[in-house]
Amino acid sequence: MATTNDLKNGLVLNLDNQLWQVLEFQHVKPGKGPAFVRTKLKHVISGKIIDKTFNAGTKVETANVDRRDMQYLYHDGSDYVFMDAKDYDQVTIPSSLVGDAANYMLENQELQVSFHDGTPLSVELPASVELTISHTEPGLQGDRSTGGSKPATLETGYEIQVPLFLEEGTKIKVDTRTGDYLGRVK
Repeated sequence: MATTNDLKNGLVLNLDNQLWQVLEFQHVKPGKGPAFVRTKLKHVISGKIIDKTFNAGTKVETANVDRRDMQYLYHDGSDYVFMDAKDYDQVTIPSSLVGDAANYMLENQELQVSFHDGTPLSVELPASVELTISHTEPGLQGDRSTGGSKPATLETGYEIQVPLFLEEGTKIKVDTRTGDYLGRVK
């Protein structure tokens, strides 16, 4: 148990037997009336985001979440297989929990997997990853005032928009939160 004064970003709460992760919180002390804490919570499994307000000092139940460094091994049907870096245990995680992270995962890549009571909750990617462009059309130079973009398929099979000058085989950096092109890797 913790109080609302102990809230911090990333903390996982157990509210009504459901797990919610704190995305944002703000302590508010109005001029009139009691203080309260305004939070933005994300449901760990479904990804739904809600706003919830707690009275200051209210006790909230925290969930025990274990984050482990794991290596992505391979894709098996609708599941993904990961291996714990410390004890070499293999864990199978369904594609519904992996979600959009699958667009940026390469075999043998190191990731963090969150567990609650031995059950996998989510796969966490770094903020950016380096991937190679496997297919893109040649860029055509034309009469334009701003730089254009074109679709490019990455080695994972995911398609993003990249500048016209990039060619197949180019290694690029991609933002895993937005899917945006960040730059070439030298």
